[in-house]
Amino acid sequence: MSAAEAVRGRLVRRGDADYEEARIGRVFNARKPDRYPAAILEVADADDVVAGVRLAIEHGWDVSVRSGGHSWAAWSVRDDALLLDLGSLRSIEYDDATGIVAAGPATMGALELAPFLAERGRAFPGGHCATVGIGGYLLQGGQGWNGRAQGWACESVVAVDVVTADGEHVRADAGQNADLYWAARGAGPGFPGIVTRFHLQTYALPEAMWHDTWTFRLDDAEAVIGWLHRVLPTLDRRVEPVMAATRLPDVPLYDGVEHPGGTVLLLHATCMAGSEEEARNLLAGLGDCPVAGRELGRATGPTTVADESIAQTAQNPEGYRYAVDCAWTDAPAEVLAPLLLDIWRELDTEHSFSIWYGWAPARALPDMAFSIEGNVYVATYLIYPDAADDGMYRERVHSRTAAIARAGGVGVYLGDTDFTARQDRFLSPEHYARLEEIRARRDPAGRISGYLTADREGLNIHA
Repeated sequence: MSAAEAVRGRLVRRGDADYEEARIGRVFNARKPDRYPAAILEVADADDVVAGVRLAIEHGWDVSVRSGGHSWAAWSVRDDALLLDLGSLRSIEYDDATGIVAAGPATMGALELAPFLAERGRAFPGGHCATVGIGGYLLQGGQGWNGRAQGWACESVVAVDVVTADGEHVRADAGQNADLYWAARGAGPGFPGIVTRFHLQTYALPEAMWHDTWTFRLDDAEAVIGWLHRVLPTLDRRVEPVMAATRLPDVPLYDGVEHPGGTVLLLHATCMAGSEEEARNLLAGLGDCPVAGRELGRATGPTTVADESIAQTAQNPEGYRYAVDCAWTDAPAEVLAPLLLDIWRELDTEHSFSIWYGWAPARALPDMAFSIEGNVYVATYLIYPDAADDGMYRERVHSRTAAIARAGGVGVYLGDTDFTARQDRFLSPEHYARLEEIRARRDPAGRISGYLTADREGLNIHA
């Protein structure tokens, strides 16, 4: 039997009538890439991934991988490669005895995994954007709900099932294939294999989730940023403070207060705790707002991951073009605030937004590929409908973010990067060197496509 005869999923070759839909139909960003795989295999199951890799070997193709399709740069779509589309790998199984859930890479963290676990009284730090598949999310690190307390989601990966670059299906954990296990927690698209299933340690579902949300004028940005920088080191790890510059009209407003139009600041702090009273008390750790009385509105009360997912979906709509960049920064408030205002004052479409996310690392990371974090995470999402504006918005987001990277930046998070436009450090130099050794040993032919970059030699060099 030939390799092509062994595959059971739908194999679409370039030139077939349904090629375009298979190529980019599951790419979330409407700014579709002009790259063209030799073929796309929509795998039927994990064994089909093995058959797909062996098909690629037979034809001399590289292999690229798509789980959820949310990569802003569409890393999965590569010229002349075999694109393995894992959209059907979304099974979920839970072991009551161990608290470990096994899930396929296309499983959506908020819409599928979270409710499945909640029914069993369990939780996992899944992603903030509801429709993101766990495959890319976990391989890149996983910045998710309650992450300040539970850590990066990849820290809770206890094993992965992997198809290697030579077409073998193996288990990788701390005791076997430990190099692949190390790489699977942070390598992102540089992982030298295809994960067909993640085995994840889950946690008891918190009894309560509470939010405290303030709306401020953009003119109060410097005072609010200064306040947040002062209080961040003292906040309980269960408090997650995020400030967004947003143009959406649906923000908390006091009765009789009109939206001023344009961009406003939305401080949205959430907390998961053992009771509503405990959550409220922890949120009180934000202390006294220096511009209290000048806010446009405030709302506080119970919330859920499901409720938060609705809000996230409104802010990240489908069918639009996205230009995105990010930076970890240790810059003080007085340095960072003017640079953020340069971005926030330029937001000019309804859905575009930019976030300040207080992270404040408080411990050493475990031994895994993921190795870059900073005091504050800044990410900007320029969202627009017209292809004619691609150049303008891409130049804007990358140049403005580069300015932050030069002034106290420590690197980037892979989930919000596009290395075809701007590169920066995403792993520590030592961990990047270790990953390159693993990639050379596990995939000497360079079959797995790896990072999509404008400059391969300039990868992981700090801006």
